[in-house]
Amino acid sequence: MYRRRGLFHATTRKLRNLVLRQPEVTTAMSIATRRVTQESLRKLRKQLIVQRDAYPQQVVVAAGTCGEARGALAVVKALREELARRKLTDKVLLRVTGCHGFCEQEPIVIIQPGDIFYGHVCPHGVGEIVTQTIVHDTIIDRLLYTEPYSGEKLRSETAIPFYAVQTRLLLGQNKWLDPKSIDDAIANGGYTALGQVLAATNPGHVIDEIKRSGLRGGVGKGLQVGQIWESLRIAEDQRKKCVICSVDDVDPAAHIDRNLLESNPHAVLEGMLIGAYAIGAHAGQLRLRNEHRLALRHARLAVKNARQYGLLGANILDSDFSFDVDVVQETYGPADIDERLQENPSCRDSAESWANIPGIINHGAAWFAERGFGGGTGTKILSLSGPIKNPGFVEVPLGMSLRTIVLDIGGGMRNGSKLKAVQTGGPAGGCLPMRKFNLNVNFDSLARAGSMVGSGGIVAIGRETCMVDVTKRSLEFLQGKSCGKCAFCRDTLGRMLDIVTDIVEGRGHPEQLDLLETLARSESDASACTLGKTASNPVLSTLKYFRNEYDAHIHDGRCPAGVCRALVRYAIQEEKCAGCGRCREACPHDAITGEKNEPHRIHPNACTQCGICYDTCKFDAITVT
Repeated sequence: MYRRRGLFHATTRKLRNLVLRQPEVTTAMSIATRRVTQESLRKLRKQLIVQRDAYPQQVVVAAGTCGEARGALAVVKALREELARRKLTDKVLLRVTGCHGFCEQEPIVIIQPGDIFYGHVCPHGVGEIVTQTIVHDTIIDRLLYTEPYSGEKLRSETAIPFYAVQTRLLLGQNKWLDPKSIDDAIANGGYTALGQVLAATNPGHVIDEIKRSGLRGGVGKGLQVGQIWESLRIAEDQRKKCVICSVDDVDPAAHIDRNLLESNPHAVLEGMLIGAYAIGAHAGQLRLRNEHRLALRHARLAVKNARQYGLLGANILDSDFSFDVDVVQETYGPADIDERLQENPSCRDSAESWANIPGIINHGAAWFAERGFGGGTGTKILSLSGPIKNPGFVEVPLGMSLRTIVLDIGGGMRNGSKLKAVQTGGPAGGCLPMRKFNLNVNFDSLARAGSMVGSGGIVAIGRETCMVDVTKRSLEFLQGKSCGKCAFCRDTLGRMLDIVTDIVEGRGHPEQLDLLETLARSESDASACTLGKTASNPVLSTLKYFRNEYDAHIHDGRCPAGVCRALVRYAIQEEKCAGCGRCREACPHDAITGEKNEPHRIHPNACTQCGICYDTCKFDAITVT
């Protein structure tokens, strides 16, 4: 197994090197004129647009982390070879982009003009795409998206329900950008907002515009970005101010910031530049975790190219403003990061918040604010996961209902599963039942319901899932992420986890529920950090909305979902058992006996409730009680 895994990673690295082998800076400028001014930037943008529009056709391949995992690099390699073989490289522009959001459909290929959307593309199907669609302008029906209810074949992104109700201010840019090319960023309007800010405004005007937009960030806390900037603007000692893009992505179900830096790093850099100008900072940091390999590579290349163009460094765009960014590969936790930054007045925010800044400057605060409704302004990128039909990254107006997000965009549950709840905001978020699905998704409404926007993760939970077990797993994750310096948080988290573990393993007592609730409320009120204050969300929300499942575990000695092993018993129905012996052979504890073609039997004393027999049986002869 390990040899195969090593071979897979080695093959992927080799393929990536082959596919992405090109000059680090794709530029229309000579070495002597790379340092741009306001005027030369405008001329360069026009020149790049003319060059791009000279291609009659464009083929776009989504190749973020999710695309690479599904084989997108092999598709890119096959397309390059096929276009070269057919001598079409001067007529067809091949663009390798970041993620388009619809991860379930990867590898994705889009052909322009026509916005033709092909999903689940394989390398061996590339020749057919080039021949039929690019050369002969014929649609390949089997590669189009099939609407699951009507069976209709949908030709373009805008017709696909997953995309149709989104408002993709950020994610919509991805298909037009090669994240490795600063020229692609400039051709699509990159650094226009920076030019406007440096040429025609002062820092106070920039801050006022961000305040009017209602943009909220603060690394998932929902703080008003404009107010943060205003307080930092008046802070003393301008030399020590720093702006920071923090790509923590500790939520295993989200990775939104990593996605943005993989797909559109120059939007994040431009937002940081504008923020630094507004608060009076001259230094910045892009902080990414070790595991964000693709995002790290694209961020470093973006910083390098921006320096070569004079968009980072001294006297940017011939102004008095100077600013530079370091890319920091982190090997320590979020708590340590905060401590190291306490010495200096720092503006720390997510990649999503920084990437929104250029659009607000270019189009105005009202343009951004009007994208939200129901108490929210602008849009929010969310990561949909769990047993739903359309997992992936979506961007919706703040204020859209949970029902629309999960059922319309997410497509509902797959494989016959029935939806019971969603957990929003990551492991520290609350679990909300279906009766709350008309709730508008924004920072305030989710907080009132006992959850949060947080990391932007939304995990669908099916009826076959135990909510007490969900709480246990959330507490285990949060305990592992706690810095441990605050004794109250550390000890309370551990005590809550002990109680929930007792309940899951059949040792729970009724009086423990009151203690659990008291501990959770104390944790929320007394903790010093955000993790501690939100760690009670999964406990309090499941006690509020799913208390019947706690009661069933404690009073009835059963797990309604049939998940908690200590409260589950497996038995074989003799009338359904064919005596095939599959369950007996699969059982790792020799707990099943029986002769071939005769009914088998599970011995309770030997059974460890692992469930392997239940998964193995083809005759539905095994019951869970």
